[in-house]
Amino acid sequence: MKRFITHGTTRHMASYLTALAALSTLTLALPVYAQTMTGLRSCQLEPLAKPLFEVEQRIQYRQLDNGLQVRTLALADTQAVSIASQFDVGSRNEVAGQTGYAHLFEHMLFKGSEHAPGDSYTQTMSALSGQFNASTFFDFTNYYLTIPSQALELSLWLEADRFRYPTLNQTTVKNQQGAVLEEMATSIDNQPYVRSAMEFLLAQVEGTPYGHAVIGSVDDVKAATPESLNAFHQRYYRPDAMQLSLVGDIPVQTQDWIDSQFGDWQAPEFELTQLNDLKITPKPVHGEIIDERGPWPAVLLAWHTAGRGSVDAAGLSLLEAYLFQNKSSLIQGTGLNDPDQLLSYSIPLTMTHHGMTNLVLVPRARTSLDKLSENVESLIASVAAQPLTNEQLCQLKQIWLNKALSGLDSPSRLARNLSATQPQDRLQPLTGPWQRIDAVSAKELQAIAQRYFIGNTVRLDLLPPWYIRATKSILEFLPKDMSDSLEESVM
Repeated sequence: MKRFITHGTTRHMASYLTALAALSTLTLALPVYAQTMTGLRSCQLEPLAKPLFEVEQRIQYRQLDNGLQVRTLALADTQAVSIASQFDVGSRNEVAGQTGYAHLFEHMLFKGSEHAPGDSYTQTMSALSGQFNASTFFDFTNYYLTIPSQALELSLWLEADRFRYPTLNQTTVKNQQGAVLEEMATSIDNQPYVRSAMEFLLAQVEGTPYGHAVIGSVDDVKAATPESLNAFHQRYYRPDAMQLSLVGDIPVQTQDWIDSQFGDWQAPEFELTQLNDLKITPKPVHGEIIDERGPWPAVLLAWHTAGRGSVDAAGLSLLEAYLFQNKSSLIQGTGLNDPDQLLSYSIPLTMTHHGMTNLVLVPRARTSLDKLSENVESLIASVAAQPLTNEQLCQLKQIWLNKALSGLDSPSRLARNLSATQPQDRLQPLTGPWQRIDAVSAKELQAIAQRYFIGNTVRLDLLPPWYIRATKSILEFLPKDMSDSLEESVM
């Protein structure tokens, strides 16, 4: 058997799973949910949601004259403060020939500013034992750090200096181009299936602001110059596109420090371009890719959904969890007893103006990709045909609520969540999303399943070399006990 599944299936499986995780186009992490239902048969979740309301009432909210939004939340019994700055700029803002600029510029903001040149920022933060990082997505770029509260004034000065006065020169740009290209190679091009699968998904929204990868193309990253990156900065790094949040030990002078560092930052006279929700006509699509590095086949399934501002956004979040994500999801339920899949993995992509639910399935030796796809279609059809029970819906809402409540325990995560507040929740950053979740009905979930998932599956078969495919086909025709035994001996 080992000579049939060549190159050592087990040896390559770890990197294979890593590759499949990256098909979500570079960000996010699979959530872990608590799932207790004690005493909630009537689904009275208001008492459990009370901490969201209590914490929200303690948030101080301001908007500076230049449009910058500031939220501060003081916490007792801590000597640290977490700062999160999110800018309303991501890969969706990039034009042809400049893909990857948002991500590349994120790298550049750690490499020197007018009054803190070179590695001053990273060296200072390290000396303070600060924790800092950043990330770029389709719709936003965020920067976050946690430092001792005694260093807050200095940290706000450093943040303002790099956001307002970054220093870009040929040497630093070249160095960070190399870092981004290495990241691209490691996370995408050196992994089986990832580049081709990512391009296949992006092709489904080709010609839209979401039609290219967050990390950009090799050619565009290589072609970036200090001048073109500076122009990108001048256009998109502006106070009226920024949300600043501080959570933790907040000194009484904090608001004065914020005003001193950010208050005289003037927004450009031109308005930011406002994008509209994508107008996509979903249709079934079936493609395949063959990767000679692939250790085993898999199937990627995806469905066009809706953006964060959609009236369906809350229901979609619950439905995606029910179908594919949490520990009691339908797809996880199919894996409890003699499953057809070795692995299922789902990270829905929810952008501001579009969404795409995705699911990756790795089959058992005896199971075909067609069978896996049919299984998923059957699960979706069952939800579209019959509304969830009150108990099922209540459990879904509690799982969502438990996740939201867990975010209150991490100042860094809470600061990031506050800086990611949607416009509709400007003054209700914690309770606004929960109230929409709580209002979702079983009939709404049924209608959403019918609207977005029935008959509109985008399917991509991820296929290894011919000899592995041939072996897999033989195993599918063997008696189940024999196929399972051979699989177990290898895996």
